[in-house]
Amino acid sequence: MRKIDNNGIQELVGQLKSMAAQAHPTKTVEGGEGYGSLESSKVDFADVFKSVLEQVDATQKNASDLGQRFAFGDKSVQLSDVMIEEQKANIAMQATLKVRDRLISAYTNIMNMSI
Repeated sequence: MRKIDNNGIQELVGQLKSMAAQAHPTKTVEGGEGYGSLESSKVDFADVFKSVLEQVDATQKNASDLGQRFAFGDKSVQLSDVMIEEQKANIAMQATLKVRDRLISAYTNIMNMSI
């Protein structure tokens, strides 16, 4: 039986941490506005979020394809592999929905603030 590969989950967590770091700018060594690093390039939130969504989509497609191959009798695909990929896709989707819910909540809070 294979061990569950956490690389995809860790990558998603890393991207979410990156988005959080972007939300709280810090001063760089040069004294300008930055994002916690010495790099001068900025990362667009929309691009990061889009890439995360694309990864979640790819994970779900991979799990679906693997399940179909198993259902059609492909001898190279084991049931445990199908179940692991399905769980990875499920976890990725749950994490994405949590981020979406938090973004909506933050947006709602900001819109309800009085100026």
